[in-house]
Amino acid sequence: MLNFFQPKSGKFILLLVGVFALGACSRLVTPDQTTEITEVRAGQYALDPNHAALMFKLNHLGFSTFLGRFTEFDASLDFDPDNIENANLEMVIEMSSINVNLEEFEEELRSDNFLDVAQYPQAVYRTTSFVEAMDDDTFVFAGDLSFHGVTAPVNITVNFNGGGRNFLTRSYTVGFSGSARFNRSDFGVDRFTSFGVGDEIELEVHVEFMDTGGES
Repeated sequence: MLNFFQPKSGKFILLLVGVFALGACSRLVTPDQTTEITEVRAGQYALDPNHAALMFKLNHLGFSTFLGRFTEFDASLDFDPDNIENANLEMVIEMSSINVNLEEFEEELRSDNFLDVAQYPQAVYRTTSFVEAMDDDTFVFAGDLSFHGVTAPVNITVNFNGGGRNFLTRSYTVGFSGSARFNRSDFGVDRFTSFGVGDEIELEVHVEFMDTGGES
């Protein structure tokens, strides 16, 4: 009788060990994340460039929405969840990194007919003041966009996604998405607007920031 149950008992013990091991691994892999912005660590954050996207959209002759992106940009964030109104965001965009999946057209966009990246290699956006909280996770900031030799005010709406330890980078991380709208003609880039190519540009950004203070 004893010999009959011993193998099964051994398998059962191994099964339990496996279950507990998987549970321990799950705790190691699952981020310690919060979706409550008031629980996020205050501090200075740097962009994680491997988890960042900056896209733009404009109307194309009333037929479609033309999409593109900038593949090279940097950003920094300084904020305290208890004082959101004092948050500071700065973003620097390398204009030559424009990507519309059409190489020949990208060269045209880089030329002095459009962006003139030789003379204006970067665009810079900096928040200047807090406007309003739309809800617990969505905030509007005023800012200045310096683009194509012109600086003008542009508001940005920022949505908080979550914060916590990122098990891949081992850094404390916060995630946001944001959107802004402006007229390109306000910055002297108005070619073909009179022919129906959209003047209004919609920017959409999705970013993760890592705490520069070190590991969590």
